[in-house]
Amino acid sequence: MPRPNRTKYIFITGGVVSSLGKGIAAASLGLLLKSRGLKVTILKLDPYINVDPGTMSPFQHGEVYVTEDGAETDLDLGHYERFIQQDMSYLNNSTTGQVYDTVISRERRGDYLGATIQVIPHITDEIKRRIRGVAKEGSVRYDVVITEIGGTVGDIEGLPFLEAIRQFGLEVGDDNALYIHLTLVPFIKAANELKTKPTQHSVRELREIGIQPDILLCRTGRRLTREVKEKIGLFCNVSTDSVIDARDVDSIYVVPLNLEKAGLGEIVTQKLNLKTLSVDLNRWGAMVEKIKNPSSGVTIGICGKYVELRDAYKSIIESFTHAGVENRARVTLKWIEAEDVLENGPDKFFEDIRGLLVPGGFGERGIEGKIEAIRYARENHIPFFGICLGLQCAVIEFARNVCGLKGANSREFSPKCKYPVIDLMPDQKKITEKGGTMRLGAYPCHLKKGTLVFRAYGKERISERHRHRYEVNNAFRSTLEDRGMVFSGLSPDGRLVEMIEILAHPWFVAGQFHPELKSRALQAHPLFREFVKAALKYKESSSCR
Repeated sequence: MPRPNRTKYIFITGGVVSSLGKGIAAASLGLLLKSRGLKVTILKLDPYINVDPGTMSPFQHGEVYVTEDGAETDLDLGHYERFIQQDMSYLNNSTTGQVYDTVISRERRGDYLGATIQVIPHITDEIKRRIRGVAKEGSVRYDVVITEIGGTVGDIEGLPFLEAIRQFGLEVGDDNALYIHLTLVPFIKAANELKTKPTQHSVRELREIGIQPDILLCRTGRRLTREVKEKIGLFCNVSTDSVIDARDVDSIYVVPLNLEKAGLGEIVTQKLNLKTLSVDLNRWGAMVEKIKNPSSGVTIGICGKYVELRDAYKSIIESFTHAGVENRARVTLKWIEAEDVLENGPDKFFEDIRGLLVPGGFGERGIEGKIEAIRYARENHIPFFGICLGLQCAVIEFARNVCGLKGANSREFSPKCKYPVIDLMPDQKKITEKGGTMRLGAYPCHLKKGTLVFRAYGKERISERHRHRYEVNNAFRSTLEDRGMVFSGLSPDGRLVEMIEILAHPWFVAGQFHPELKSRALQAHPLFREFVKAALKYKESSSCR
């Protein structure tokens, strides 16, 4: 196929309100272009001053998404990876904090030769450098770079990014840059009509900055009539055909299909003069069909401390969707507040669930509730899956209630406990700074033959992404093994416990890593797939009792 001579750049901004789904829009467009044979990558520019979200509370930011190379990034990178089936890196997420840190470091070195450092040109130049920086990765030059600008047009902290992409469009030319604005068209029930004024104001604000959107994605709960599109196009200086419905849907995986049907893929390729192959979304369509028409269903409980904010577990939620597809089942998630389990006992929370997942997290709050929930699942042979802190809680529970080590705990929660079955990793003991200092990114793991996890993966050596400081204390490994805990996954040197199982249980598995970060829309993670399968089997057996 003839390849474009130059990389094309697409910029996605948002207006009116936050949380309209710019990340899903960027990921969906990436899928539409990649399905046409183009090489695509996606960049997220975040206006917050934090260097990265690694030290931010999940209640502030939601999930921290960790890439293969160990970057702590925005959760939208998870959507990018899941939709375009492609690993991101530290290059794919830049923040105001990173930009200013780079510029100030250069100033301290004297790189600017005594110049006065200003937002324009120094900050905007650094932003543009980062946009160009993702266009080539090793020997791969991407045909299209999609850049999502975090926040909402009008936010003061986002102005340097908007100014930078305005300049960028001038530098590369109209044929090589495209601006897409995601906006809201609300339906006012009392007036019984869709209102276009918020979109008009949002676009006006964008145009005042110097950016004229080429395409409008209108988030709405109702179909936009031709008349409404014409009105929006007229007042926003956008062709009617480039005003596209972005309708509310039950599943985010329907969005690419809807946008393709609305013509977004063709409009973008035509405006950028991209030479492409015929679009192929057959596998994606088949996956969506399975989501819509499952053969069975199962309810799985998630016992955590951030359950009030679902975004804290975004990748876990999506991983269950992927696993449900491969099991032809709808997975319903029941959210269980860990502190409630401790206060009220676990019995009532397990009435309707057929599997329990305990996810990662930090801090002492809710730990005892998680441990109590794990005990109930272990003793009642309910399928259990532990992730990161979930593994550590499972080890503490087993040490206390099976090995007889009363008071066993983690040094994270009880520094002077008698039986510290979970301890700070040796490499972490001299570290004092919080940001970017954990065991981060992909590490290899060797699986023990004959175990549940070996059968799930179908191979001895795997690689998974980590984000933690604490590990199983090797001083207690023999004690735990003697009472039936299997260390089914170890680091290649055998020094670190990566996975555990319990022999006297049909499916009790935990990993020190975060498997949810490697689950993809078209390929469920093996552990989630097998966990859902075990939950379905347990449901079937329990209904026969």
